[in-house]
Amino acid sequence: MELNDDCPVSMTSRKRKSSEEQDSSILRNFSMDELNQDVLERVLSRLPTSSFFRLTSVCKRWKSVAASESFKLACSAIPSRDPWFFMVDPHLNRMVVFDSAERSWKRLNQPPLLQKVSNHNSMPVAASGGLICFRNFSDDLIVCNPLTGSCSQVPSLDPTSQNQPLHAIVMKASSSSLNQSHKLTLVFGELPKLSFRIYNSLTNSWEEEIELRRVKDESSVETEANQDSAVYFLSKAGNVVATNMQRSPCKQYSSVITNQNGEDIVYFLSSTGKVVACNLSRKSFSEYPRLLPVFCEYSIDVVECRGRMLVVLLSEFFESVSLRVWWYDDIARAWRQVAAMPPAMSQEWYGKKVDVNCVGAGDKILICLNSAELFSYVVCDLVANEWVELPKCCVDGKAVEFMSAFSFEPRIEAIA
Repeated sequence: MELNDDCPVSMTSRKRKSSEEQDSSILRNFSMDELNQDVLERVLSRLPTSSFFRLTSVCKRWKSVAASESFKLACSAIPSRDPWFFMVDPHLNRMVVFDSAERSWKRLNQPPLLQKVSNHNSMPVAASGGLICFRNFSDDLIVCNPLTGSCSQVPSLDPTSQNQPLHAIVMKASSSSLNQSHKLTLVFGELPKLSFRIYNSLTNSWEEEIELRRVKDESSVETEANQDSAVYFLSKAGNVVATNMQRSPCKQYSSVITNQNGEDIVYFLSSTGKVVACNLSRKSFSEYPRLLPVFCEYSIDVVECRGRMLVVLLSEFFESVSLRVWWYDDIARAWRQVAAMPPAMSQEWYGKKVDVNCVGAGDKILICLNSAELFSYVVCDLVANEWVELPKCCVDGKAVEFMSAFSFEPRIEAIA
């Protein structure tokens, strides 16, 4: 019995070994040249985007694949790619990105259109999909794919719109491979009189200006009307408490767009630190209550993560510093804490007059912290509540300082 029981096992083992040796032999003799063009393009499209720059140097066939339209179509079938962060340095003379997949810094070539004298030192102002929008000193907008260098200049606005105070510039790129397009939305005017205009790349034109109707929150108006000399700060427990300290405001500009229940909403920071929500579908806007009052010293920014607007706020109280992430509960009309930087990390910034500039990417937020003495870049994982500092980017042996960043998907198929 034991012999009979052992024999089948031994035979199975020999069969499995023989099969594995046969598969190994096939793999050793397999060549990518044996793949037809369609299969090869699908295989190469699944490689990390950074590999795209090396395809042209492998062989003539791969070089032709990298330039083919069918390969770009295969790339567009990949549902998502790990984000890259386009870093903005104070001199606007570098195109540096951080590859979140490989956790490495990369230098990109300046697109030809941005090399023109009229477009020197253009400032990135918005990003979506695989595209980034730049704004030059003449207030002209240029949409660019930073990987391929393809660019297109947006038609100028009429003087009436162009001369109004600008509060927000956001971009929304279509993810459809059959109908690639993008829209730019500008919100401008003097509060409480706001308007917006939308540029559609399909028609290469600006739509008519639309006024936004103000929607007041009676509870927040009453609270502000009754404010006395007390100001508010964030306790270590995450609560908003009062004190009678007075500090100078720190102003920060930023804007994001989300889609909630089919409605596009643009958020930006007013000069007083309030978050303004512009519902483009309903043609209305409202102001959220401040997390901290206008006379309290803090730095604030807004980001978009998974279709939700979040606020990143750094504040000081006595000898402590807190950096926290908040979201606004529309039902309760109150701010809720999402995450908080560990005190051991945030305390380093005490008394440094820090400015925070942030960008969201999925469940993560990249936070650029800058002061006259220090600078650092930290990624916050909202799901795990983990805070990780990025390695410094060094050029000629010196660490480069970046003041902000934009998140985009590295897609060679994206058309500007």
